[in-house]
Amino acid sequence: MADAKHAAVELLQAQAHIWNHMFNFINSMSLKSAIQLGIPDAIHSHGRPISLSQLIAALPVHPAKARCIPRLMRILVHSGFFANAKIKGNDEEEGFVLTSASKLLLKDDPLSVTPFLLAMLDPILTEPWHYVSTWFQNDDATPFDTAHGMAFWEYAGNEPKLNNFFNEAMASDARLVMRVLIDEYKGVFEGLNSLVDVGGGTGTMAAAIAKAFPQLDCIVFDLPHVVAGLQSSANLKYVGGNMFEGVPPADAILLKWIMHDWSDEECLKILQRSKEAIKGKKGGKLIIIDMVSENQQVIDDQYVETQLFFDMLMMALQTGKERNNKEWGKLFLDAGFSNYKITPILGLRSVIEVYL
Repeated sequence: MADAKHAAVELLQAQAHIWNHMFNFINSMSLKSAIQLGIPDAIHSHGRPISLSQLIAALPVHPAKARCIPRLMRILVHSGFFANAKIKGNDEEEGFVLTSASKLLLKDDPLSVTPFLLAMLDPILTEPWHYVSTWFQNDDATPFDTAHGMAFWEYAGNEPKLNNFFNEAMASDARLVMRVLIDEYKGVFEGLNSLVDVGGGTGTMAAAIAKAFPQLDCIVFDLPHVVAGLQSSANLKYVGGNMFEGVPPADAILLKWIMHDWSDEECLKILQRSKEAIKGKKGGKLIIIDMVSENQQVIDDQYVETQLFFDMLMMALQTGKERNNKEWGKLFLDAGFSNYKITPILGLRSVIEVYL
């Protein structure tokens, strides 16, 4: 009997495990809807724990759907995006407050990750996931190609919506990364006179560097359609081009979240073009901001899972992948660099300094 009971428990646990993973998307889509409804901002604007009735009154919700808001809030509290708190003067009713995570989802917060979230959950980028098994059986470069009939960068060049929300997503991430770098590791930029931000998008990262280091001449180097119409300033310029063909010369080449988009063969070309750009410059180096998977200092299971998610994301959208220390080292050696240093200061990502 004991064996039969154990087998039944194991069977039901296996079913629940499958169900939880099968419905994982409900967490992300519930969060997306909360952002689109303005729930984090409504709670923040209230300034104290907000009651359910006050929250509903602050949202653009059809009266017939108001009864469903408690259900949405229940799963988002469970997921850690909001928390319950007592309402002053009312011992009977609990209100809602923001958590550290939802504070990063406020619309006007300069470090908001909302643009990145809305980009990743846009149908253009979720559609390829329905084609992964088909892709495994064809000769397309990525599931994105299978879903849309063209590569990611080609699609972005022809579809303003993708180009815009992708650039906004990268800009929001750059603001957060620069806050940490300036506070914790600004020495990475000290002693430099010039820097090229390769694949720098609309220049959020380079603009922050240029502001923090007025003596540093910064160039944002990206595809012509990305930098078209962007205005240069005193120590910040925009240059259009192709990083596989050549990179403007500078003391340092910055590659923020670029390398993981590309295959080893493509990364080798980027590294070689970057090496040519800093060749002969004393103290010249590459500054790479990217993930280093299987990092012994990243022992949190949640961090490991997120890195695995990003690796799968690169497989679905691009030809790239997340790399471990050994894989990074081989790329640098193959490209002719002599040494590199990894500083895991950016949570899931690291600063990698690569030397001639």
